[in-house]
Amino acid sequence: MTAQSFSLKRAFFDLSDRVKLRVSGNDRLRFLNGQLTNDVRRTAEASAMEACILNAKGKLDAHVFLTVEPEAFLLDADAELKESLQPRLERYVIADDVQIEDVSDRLSIFHFLDTASAQFPKESKLASANRFGESGSDIWIEANQHDQLFRQWSAALAFCDSDCAEVFRIEQGIPRWGREMTGEIIPVEANLEERCIDYEKGCYIGQETISRMKMSGQTNKRLCGLVSVNNSPLLAGMKLFPIGEEKKEAGWITSATHSERLGKEIALGYVKRGFNSSGSRLDALKPQDQSASSRVEIVDLPFAR
Repeated sequence: MTAQSFSLKRAFFDLSDRVKLRVSGNDRLRFLNGQLTNDVRRTAEASAMEACILNAKGKLDAHVFLTVEPEAFLLDADAELKESLQPRLERYVIADDVQIEDVSDRLSIFHFLDTASAQFPKESKLASANRFGESGSDIWIEANQHDQLFRQWSAALAFCDSDCAEVFRIEQGIPRWGREMTGEIIPVEANLEERCIDYEKGCYIGQETISRMKMSGQTNKRLCGLVSVNNSPLLAGMKLFPIGEEKKEAGWITSATHSERLGKEIALGYVKRGFNSSGSRLDALKPQDQSASSRVEIVDLPFAR
């Protein structure tokens, strides 16, 4: 089912393939506050906090959501980080009373944009979360309840599958791990500053780079919305060039789709400073066939305003 064929307000998403870690121990708050870009002290049991985990150079090691339990924190991240996230955190557990457990196979997550039309088991955990640029709610359940609840909710609501979710998140301008978020990206470049960074908290790994960028007010590149001017399809991996200057690369496309809701070919991509003003136009060329080109215009995000 596509993102355009039903009202997304009554849709739900299955996020159960995400890696899920439970962080416990008496030092869990202090430890995580030294790892995450957001202030863990400000978490609330009824809401999930979005944050990044960085390396010493301020580049992304992970993008996570943090949910509070009575005696622990739950971290969830893209499935691609299953092999790397836990070792990355454990590397910095030295004399701390902190235990990190992979609970990916024991817990499932569903996300609802509107919870009014759904019924949830008493033992589930409900937390507000903004995962797609709109307020929603995460429902954490035991994995052995997954199939039964999925069938129950599917009977009352529309299920937004992975293809539908991909179109929706591009329309909303939301970066994704492995596309817009990689180990070469600084969070500010991916427009994560407002949602994921607290400039008033104490020190964390990578903070020096983030603080310098804040003081300078400049980034070398920025994640932008791109619309095909001639309505030709856009593809991830296309290189961006100033019009008529095919040797002067200005950026690249990270994700692309056709939006039925907008009636346009749209994409997300990084555009270098000096070329990324809203309304600017660029040529998008296939890396192996520069004769196949599309002209794109930079627009403000989200697309679906």
